[in-house]
Amino acid sequence: MIDLFTSMHPGVRLRAIAGGLLILFGAACTGDGTGPTTEAALPGDPTVTTDPTTSPSDPSLTPPPPTDVLGAVAALDTRSSAPGIVFATDGMDNQYFTNVYNGSKRGGGLTQDNILPLLSDARAKGARIILKLSLGRDSYIQNSDGTFSFTKWKALVDRFKSVNLGPYIADGTILAHFLIDEPHRAAKWGGKIIPQATVEAMAQYSKQIWPTMNTIVHTKMPWLASTSITYTYLDAGWAQYEAGKGDVASWIAGEISSVKSKGLGLVVGINVLNGGNGSSGIRGTSSPYYSMSASEVRTYGSTLLNQSYACGFILWAHNLTYFGRSDIKSAMAELSIKAKAHVKTSCRQ
Repeated sequence: MIDLFTSMHPGVRLRAIAGGLLILFGAACTGDGTGPTTEAALPGDPTVTTDPTTSPSDPSLTPPPPTDVLGAVAALDTRSSAPGIVFATDGMDNQYFTNVYNGSKRGGGLTQDNILPLLSDARAKGARIILKLSLGRDSYIQNSDGTFSFTKWKALVDRFKSVNLGPYIADGTILAHFLIDEPHRAAKWGGKIIPQATVEAMAQYSKQIWPTMNTIVHTKMPWLASTSITYTYLDAGWAQYEAGKGDVASWIAGEISSVKSKGLGLVVGINVLNGGNGSSGIRGTSSPYYSMSASEVRTYGSTLLNQSYACGFILWAHNLTYFGRSDIKSAMAELSIKAKAHVKTSCRQ
């Protein structure tokens, strides 16, 4: 008989032990992180190409190592040979990986037949991938009344059981399994939230198949922390900033505090397409939202990348017109340098 406890990943065992000790001693954001990835009609800069540039070579732009306002990181991840943490874009195809953009979150269109070629190509380009194995749209994992279907979710994940993802997990090409988007938003799930215990059960299901693949969820970190359960299988949350969430430094301090209280890691990011304060004048993908200006991208992104607790950075979402603007390209190149200089923080804390 297999001893499930001793076969757990060390990080999982530590959290399981911590949860046991606690028992013994009595112990919603407006943007959609997995929203449409089709190209929106945003004003572009006709004088530049749509292919992102490489990072500037000016050494004065190289930032100092990040400092975490809430303390040093608890663990590092050395699996990937790429420097720092991933600077990824939601929905970006491999063909757009450059010295600036070195990762992507992929979901829609992934099959057991095309996933290995995609990962092999990403590895060859030094990129890291966050996988959503339940396809892209929420409708694929909903019941007829719009509520979440764990059964449908598991069936989609099961498609990849026979695929040898192990080598890509081991070398860091696969950064994480993205489990679900915004489980706290009842409006997305037929009027009923997906409980934290269900999110943990999803993570457990993933770990039973791929014990060493990180598991992450996009939600509000205070919501993730507002439960008595101990997260043994969920590894990290993904916190996405938008201007409407107030001062970015105060906001990220709260997010880090929340995940630390539950022993979780943290992926950070910004909603560049629909999370601006309006100063850019660039309309978002839908009314009344605005895309971020280059100044906003620099300010918000730099603040988040200055947190050593961050284990990854994701932009929402890929759009050739927006990313092709000369001012945005310059801002992104600067943030990419910061991501490369970041300590190699692990999403499993």
